[in-house]
Amino acid sequence: MTEGTGVRIASGDLPDDLTAAEAGMWQAFRNGSVYDLSSGDLAADDPHGGHPWGPERTVRARIVCWLLLDGPPALAGRVSSLKLVGVRISGVVDLAGGQVTPYVELTGCRFDQEIRLPEARFTTVRLVDCAVPRLEAARVHTEGDLHLPRCRFQSGVRLTDAQIGTDLLLNQAIVYRDRSGRSIAADGMTVGQDLQAEMLESHGELSLRGAQVGVSLSLRGARLANPHARFALNAPQLTVERTLYLTPAGVGGPALSGTTPAHGTRIQRFECRGGVRLDDGRFGDAVDLERARFAFTDDQELSLRRVQTPELRFLGDKPQRGKVVLSGARVVNLVDRASSWPEAGDLHMGGFTYENLVPQGPFPLTRRLDWVAAATAEYAPEPYERLASVLRSAGEDEDAREVLLAKQRRRRETLPPAAKVWGFAQDWTVAYGYRPGRAAVWMAVLWAAGTLAFAHADHPPVSPGGHPAWSPALFTLDLLLPVIDLGQTGQWQLRGGWQWLTTAMILAGWVLATTVAAGATRLLRRS
Repeated sequence: MTEGTGVRIASGDLPDDLTAAEAGMWQAFRNGSVYDLSSGDLAADDPHGGHPWGPERTVRARIVCWLLLDGPPALAGRVSSLKLVGVRISGVVDLAGGQVTPYVELTGCRFDQEIRLPEARFTTVRLVDCAVPRLEAARVHTEGDLHLPRCRFQSGVRLTDAQIGTDLLLNQAIVYRDRSGRSIAADGMTVGQDLQAEMLESHGELSLRGAQVGVSLSLRGARLANPHARFALNAPQLTVERTLYLTPAGVGGPALSGTTPAHGTRIQRFECRGGVRLDDGRFGDAVDLERARFAFTDDQELSLRRVQTPELRFLGDKPQRGKVVLSGARVVNLVDRASSWPEAGDLHMGGFTYENLVPQGPFPLTRRLDWVAAATAEYAPEPYERLASVLRSAGEDEDAREVLLAKQRRRRETLPPAAKVWGFAQDWTVAYGYRPGRAAVWMAVLWAAGTLAFAHADHPPVSPGGHPAWSPALFTLDLLLPVIDLGQTGQWQLRGGWQWLTTAMILAGWVLATTVAAGATRLLRRS
């Protein structure tokens, strides 16, 4: 005996109150076969179109629930399952808290009212190209897949704390916002394997706060739009064991990520109109933003605060407005392009650490220094030191010195006037110690100039006897070397302008010696 809507029937009989369409569905369920009520006319069979579907292809939601929760046994040698094509379901499909054992696959169906699946348990559920007012499925549990490709949801999808055993598919789905402004609310959701939402069209906030994905999360070719709110993608504390793809998809060909598409394939990029938050996310392989497009308002941002991933592929189009925030993020390989980064004031990288730079295309050091400057509206040494450390580890010692020199010049802008003057002196003479060869050049120039000048000087000896022979070259060198005494400066009397020249040579020697010592101290401290 089977009990359903208050009517007890023998296992082989049909309930008395079934319509012809429902009777056919009942028999197909027992047989495990597909029940197809489509007309064969593509326009008339479009579940999202305006063509009316009459009673000949309509079944009641309570009969569907009866079959799934307490349906008749399968025919001998068959496995009962609900496989519907082109069917209209009237009323609310309410399976809240239910245990659904049969396999469920609905294709091209039209639901008059929402589907309620909170805390229900399924094996596998597939809704393909269906029109659904709303899917309410908080804490739903599936042992297998939950497939919703090409479906349209007029008032959102709720999958909060859902547990999907294997894959969640939302490819080419179109989802509009609910009353709270969210298109898909999936906070705390767990997906055992892949979450694929390729070419998803989301109108509202896609919320994945604290979600966990066992393999990869693909938003290839997706279009997220929530321009008048804070976020279009709100996914802090998201965990993805492999890769997050915000990359192009191939329409009419395979999905793309760094590969050349097949001939005839149309490319659809990932586009986002609204803010993106991935703060505190953990990604096992990479975050891939190849060719991604972001359209922000001034108050919106691409936020990657404290993200951890082995590779960040920052290869999208440069946002024209809004901000890019990498504060506290930690990556191993930063794969980037010079044209992808925003302008000064719109990039924040405080505490951002990376171990290797892998530029795609030309990225000269001058542009890299502009990149650091863009991230530091006020002087901060850490971004310069991080870049220098990475360059030095890659064997680019000369570039590393240039970065540290740029750091000192940037720091000089924050100093008081006296310190600025001293900074300019260090820069002009030995470039803050990062170009020590310049001190030797200055010394040679001053030595040659002094030698030529003092060759014409009147130089009476201090003592008439016992003085060395006059040597303009040794006399000049004795003036320039502040510590070493060559026994020349105390033996001769120079008067008038020659005294001023002597004093200038002594001061120049002290400046050179001090700046060389300061530079050497920096080099030793750095090593």
